[in-house]
Amino acid sequence: MSNHAPNEARVIPLRPAATPAPAQAPASAPARVPQRARPVLAPRLSPPAPAHREPLWRDLVGDVLRRERLAQERTLKDVADAARISMPYLSELERGRKEASSEVLAAAARALGLGLGDLLSLAHDELTRLAQVRPGRSRAGTPSRYDGMCLAA
Repeated sequence: MSNHAPNEARVIPLRPAATPAPAQAPASAPARVPQRARPVLAPRLSPPAPAHREPLWRDLVGDVLRRERLAQERTLKDVADAARISMPYLSELERGRKEASSEVLAAAARALGLGLGDLLSLAHDELTRLAQVRPGRSRAGTPSRYDGMCLAA
């Protein structure tokens, strides 16, 4: 007796076995080519829409920057030049398209006559206002409250 395994692989089919062909049709009829079974696809389900979407920080800060600039009746170019950032970048910040570094936020705030703390406080106020308009729920099921701010980098 040999300790060697036979030189054969066990094949496990991934598709169901084809159904046996029907009995031979008369020679005058054209031969039918068997068709492969098409996989059954599950219907596409769209993800459920969230009941409440938390505002993004960049959107809040951008709204504050734009509101302050417009309240002072200043142009994008004027504020961007004073902050020493490009006008397109400031525009993207205001529209919430870019995440700004703390240095850029501080420069934009200074150009508007604000401190960085003032800018963050105004963004916090905006977040609080939005939370009151659409009250959310915390994990414990109690209404969420924003009585403080914590920023982590």
